[in-house]
Amino acid sequence: MMRPISFAIIGGGWRAEFFLRIARALPERFRVTGVLIRNREKHADFQHRWDGVAVADSLDGLLAAPQTPRFVIVSVPWTASPGCILACAERGVPVLCETPPAPDLAGLLRLHKLTEQGARVQVAEQYALQPLHAAWLAIAGSGRLGEPAQAQVSVAHGYHGIHLMRRFLGVDFEPVTIDARPFRAPLVQGPDRHGPPEKEIIAQDEQLLARFDFDNGKLGIFDFTGAQYFSWIRANRVLVRGERGELDGGGARWLHDFRTPISAPLVRHDAGHGTNLEGFHHKGYTLGAEWVYKNPVAPGRLADDEIAIADCIQKMDSYVDGGPSHVDLRQASQDQYLSLLMGQSARTGKPVTSERQPWM
Repeated sequence: MMRPISFAIIGGGWRAEFFLRIARALPERFRVTGVLIRNREKHADFQHRWDGVAVADSLDGLLAAPQTPRFVIVSVPWTASPGCILACAERGVPVLCETPPAPDLAGLLRLHKLTEQGARVQVAEQYALQPLHAAWLAIAGSGRLGEPAQAQVSVAHGYHGIHLMRRFLGVDFEPVTIDARPFRAPLVQGPDRHGPPEKEIIAQDEQLLARFDFDNGKLGIFDFTGAQYFSWIRANRVLVRGERGELDGGGARWLHDFRTPISAPLVRHDAGHGTNLEGFHHKGYTLGAEWVYKNPVAPGRLADDEIAIADCIQKMDSYVDGGPSHVDLRQASQDQYLSLLMGQSARTGKPVTSERQPWM
């Protein structure tokens, strides 16, 4: 039988609970050895909600649990993350940290020095692993579209959206000029982390539009409004174009040869509907007759974001065993660096151009 992947968590907030829910739903695959919560007042509430999960109030106590974790997940606020990563690195413990790894360029540069000293750090950038995004990325990288030259991404904020854009375009650390502008418009507020709205409230919603002109001639268009994560009426959109075809949310169109166009829909497959008795879970996506994505934790009954996070944990486990990196500090730092530049352009109303950083 497969051994469960054992990991510890620093932090007990909203995002940390994703990892806990995944371990509770799939105990044969994942095991939480303990959670570090330094605020003793929060211990009782946490233990009430997560009965059976050991709680520590120090990192050494967390690592001294009866079962030693293979790695630690750092899931704390931006400002606290670099210190937690450093403390784990000093003890030789591999780290999977939440995004972004640091709130500013100075913090990113300090973390880069850790990796130069041999620290093993990966970043839980899960958006490329969400089922639909993973299917889109598989199509974009399949050669059907030719070399992707343009990606319009309206899916996630800041570094998350930029990470997807770079992946769609196959962009690494190329210089880029960013021109960003905010736009505000009224919107009826929808649900948030705490649930559905209790009454109708119309508030100003901020949209950020940005053009990324990469030195290799590729173009990225970033478009996101904060309401998209929870809103019932703001949809996500992606368009990727290459010289031989393009994909959008509904499917792809490409040329078999210069006289033969092909079009295929992108179809989601879930088990458990109607008279299907496989148990409710996501199975994957097909483009025409081809599977372009299969759920790596099926038949786990998880939401799409939880599937992606579970895949992050599996990839971290492989990395600890000497496998390939998924998203290392170099890539995550570049995403955050470009996000900081995008914010600067939006505030000043002027284009900004990236500069070479030590991780490049």
